[in-house]
Amino acid sequence: MPRELSNAGIAGIGTYVPERILTNSDLEKMVDTSDEWISTRSGIKQRHIASAEQATSDLAVAAAVRALNDAGVEAEELDLIIVATNTPDMLFPATACLVQDRIGAKKAGAFDLAAGCTGFIYALAVGGQFISTGSRRAVLVIGAEALSKVVDWKNRNTCVLFGDGAGAVVLRPVPEGSGILSFKLRSDGSRGSILSQPAGGSRLPATYETVDERLHYIHMRGREVFKFASKIMEDTAEEALAAAGLTRSDIDLLIPHQANIRIIKHASKKLGLPPGKVLVNIERYGNTSTASIPLALEEAVREGRVKKGDNVVMIGFGAGLTWGASVVKW
Repeated sequence: MPRELSNAGIAGIGTYVPERILTNSDLEKMVDTSDEWISTRSGIKQRHIASAEQATSDLAVAAAVRALNDAGVEAEELDLIIVATNTPDMLFPATACLVQDRIGAKKAGAFDLAAGCTGFIYALAVGGQFISTGSRRAVLVIGAEALSKVVDWKNRNTCVLFGDGAGAVVLRPVPEGSGILSFKLRSDGSRGSILSQPAGGSRLPATYETVDERLHYIHMRGREVFKFASKIMEDTAEEALAAAGLTRSDIDLLIPHQANIRIIKHASKKLGLPPGKVLVNIERYGNTSTASIPLALEEAVREGRVKKGDNVVMIGFGAGLTWGASVVKW
């Protein structure tokens, strides 16, 4: 017999950032830049940086344990683990499998998902479908990055932007009319070269030449990314709201991907949202890619900026190019 459909909701959330903090003043001693230049162009004042011993799975495990504790769920109750990341520990096995082992989720399937900085939104949608169909009862979704490992610390245009961190949520069935109300996922592979890590895959395997040409680091055409993100934020939010039967006036809190303060302000203005309805923490974390939205969501929950019944809109965009949004009734 077919299973009855149900909504998926966030039952618990947890985050983790490395202890080391790298400030703009620190970067002034490393590359030709300044605190004023970084702050005015990006809104970033500092970022957390993983230690030499820490990999993405280490950050993910710490966030996962906190999310499970917050949800009151034991690791052995998990049916599935999805890790959204652009910086896996290795190409294979999946970072999700490493997390599965370390937290003791003996009954869980596990896989990684790569969708650029939109990865958490994609993973939330995928994990939510397993709950909605009734095939799974407890899904752990993690966005985790150790971007400092793939940042070119000689390139002042990119090394000032990124930070490390992880955020995790536990999805469980919730009553109809609450939880994940809608999502919209989009992509445009024709513009994939705008933001990429060119080498290290099957197209350009590691060679002396790829290392010498610094092709294993993040390559980004910043102006084009800025134009793309500024254009899609409003439309994506509108599409997700419409799918949920809501309008922009129903937004209680917007949680955008924390990539650039100017992009966030542009989107907020277009949607007619006052600062109090937009979560911004980019100044303390920088761009943590897939971790940025769960890091911001956890902060909103902890500070009481999200209340039961609130409509939360989350929007991401990134390499692929990909973009997407999700509407969640808390």
